[in-house]
Amino acid sequence: MSVIRMPSASPSTARAINDRLALDLLQREGSLTATQLKTLTGLSRPTVADLVERLRDAGLIEIVGEAGAERRGPNAKLYGIVAERAYLAGLDVRTHGMAVSVADLLGRTRAEASIPFALDVDTDVAVERAIALLDATTAEAGASALHTIAVGAPGLVDPATGGLRPAGGLPAWHGKLVDELRRRRGVPVLLENEVNLAAAAEQRLGAARDRDTFVLLWLGFGVGAAVVLDGSLRRGASGGAGEIGFLPMLGPGRLPTATDCDGGFHTLAGSAAICELARAHGIPASSADNAESAEAAVGYAIDAEAEEFLEIVAERIAIGAAAVTAVLDPGCLVLGGEIGRAGDDALAARVSRRLAEISPLRTEVRAGTVGGSGVLEGAVLTAMGAAQDALFTPGFD
Repeated sequence: MSVIRMPSASPSTARAINDRLALDLLQREGSLTATQLKTLTGLSRPTVADLVERLRDAGLIEIVGEAGAERRGPNAKLYGIVAERAYLAGLDVRTHGMAVSVADLLGRTRAEASIPFALDVDTDVAVERAIALLDATTAEAGASALHTIAVGAPGLVDPATGGLRPAGGLPAWHGKLVDELRRRRGVPVLLENEVNLAAAAEQRLGAARDRDTFVLLWLGFGVGAAVVLDGSLRRGASGGAGEIGFLPMLGPGRLPTATDCDGGFHTLAGSAAICELARAHGIPASSADNAESAEAAVGYAIDAEAEEFLEIVAERIAIGAAAVTAVLDPGCLVLGGEIGRAGDDALAARVSRRLAEISPLRTEVRAGTVGGSGVLEGAVLTAMGAAQDALFTPGFD
C-alpha cells in the first residue's frame, strides 16, 4: 500500500504562519510576554524569539511595558502591536450627509467628523467637500496617510465592479465619491451596503455577539436587512440580499417597481410611514418625515406609553420580519436603524410577541445595541480587518 505524504511547508511559509498566529493573539488578547506567546502558540522558545525579532524589525510590534512590578529582564517584556503602523478610515455616506472616523491599526478612534448635504447639492461640490472633510479628519488624527478606507452607502453594491449600482432616489455623489477616492488616494477603498456594515458592528460589538446566524432589520428612512448565516455575511448574486424595502405588501394598492420601492415594505415601515402614523395618533412628528423625525416620534411614544401606536408599529415590523424568517429561519432578529434604536427593548418585545402570532418559527427579537454609529463602526471594523490582513500576512514562497 502506497503512503501519500503531504508536502511540508517551506521555512518561509512556516515563519509567515507563525507570525500571523502571534499577531492575531496580540490583536485579540492585548500585550503579551514572549513566555505567554510561547504558551498560547505552542511554539518553541527559539521560534518565538525569532518571530518577535522579525515582527519588531518589520515595525509591527514593540515593547509596551513589563509584566509584574516584581519581574525584570527580557522575559518580563510585554509586546504589543504598533497601533500607529497604519491608519484607516470608515465613511458613513447618507442621503443628507457624511460621517467619517479615522482609527489606528487596532481600530481605536483617533478623530471623527461629519458634514450635512442638501438633497440638491451639486455632485462635484459634494465630492470635493467630502474628500476635504476626510483629509482634515486624517490630519486631526495625526496621520500623514491612510492605509485602507471603507465606505458604507445605501443602495446595491455590484459584486462584479465593486461600485454602486445606479438606483432611483440616491444622490449621484455617492458613487462618484468612491470612484474619486480610488483614483486619487491609491489605497484600497472598500464599498459595502450600509446595513451590512451595521450588521458587522452588531456581530462584533453589539446585540449579535453570541450569534453566528441572524438578520439585522434596519428601520430608518428606508428599510433593509443584512443576512448573516453561519458567521458569514450573505450579499446575494447581485449584491441585493436583504433589500426588503421592495417586498410587496398587499395593502398599499400598488406594487413596487425595479426603481421605486413605494408599495413595498418601505411604504409600511419606513420613516415617512411611521411619521404619518404618529401624527394620526396625536404624537408629534416633524413634517420632514426623515429618519430623525421617526426616531423622535417613536421615542416620544415609548415615554408616553402610547400603546395603540406602538402596537401598530410592532405589527407592521412583524409583517416584514415574518417574510424574512419564513425564508431564512435565522432564529434571531436584531432591530437596528433609527426607529429600532428609539424603540429599544420595549419595541423589540412587542415585535417578538406579534411575530410569534403570525409565524410558526421561533425567532428571538433583540434591540440593536451599537447605536447611531453602527454603520460607521462597521466601516472601521471592515477597514481594520482588511488592513490587518494586508500587513499581518506576508507572501508565502
